[in-house]
Amino acid sequence: MVYRDGVYKPELSTLPELKNISKKYDLPIHIIYVGKISGENILNINLNQPNQPVFLSINIENNFPAFFNIFIKNAGKNSEIRGHIMIKNSSDLDVKIFAEHQESNTGILLQTKIIGEKDSFSKISGTAIINKDCENTKSDIRFAALSNDKSAKIRFTPRQKISSVPISAEHSAYMFHILPTQENYLRESGLSGTQVKNIMTESFINDFNLF
Repeated sequence: MVYRDGVYKPELSTLPELKNISKKYDLPIHIIYVGKISGENILNINLNQPNQPVFLSINIENNFPAFFNIFIKNAGKNSEIRGHIMIKNSSDLDVKIFAEHQESNTGILLQTKIIGEKDSFSKISGTAIINKDCENTKSDIRFAALSNDKSAKIRFTPRQKISSVPISAEHSAYMFHILPTQENYLRESGLSGTQVKNIMTESFINDFNLF
């Protein structure tokens, strides 16, 4: 399923837009969300099918104030949702992620990266919910941020509501930055300030930690 600029694109998709995944597919389901966003945006993923893997790839940017709410529910026993979310923010952006386990032996593993540009304000919140009688779940919500300008503001808000004993329930957040010794080395190698910034950004984008 492919979404561009916040809109589902049937001509680019091999599956119809699925509000609820209740049918077993032989191959993993891949949800791709790319392009530019503005205003209010919502992505719902409801997985009700056992033994179904789902991959989520988000690569978006915004130049205007925007809200992006991602609602993920996994009620498929032995099913797992893995997601990589990459965001470039040049304005005000509020991202809320809700990841809810509704069955035992389910997995929701998400890594969110955000690049804050000049005068931007990025607010990222993630709520992991493990309901009662949902044992042996795997929950992992990771945040990482890169500030491309001193004026960029970035705020993380992690939350967990755990009512059953999971296999793992992780939250993490870190700021990516280049060390002065590294920057000096690159400058002495003949790179300009812009080239150093581009290398730093590229390293941040490609440094996805595997679950």
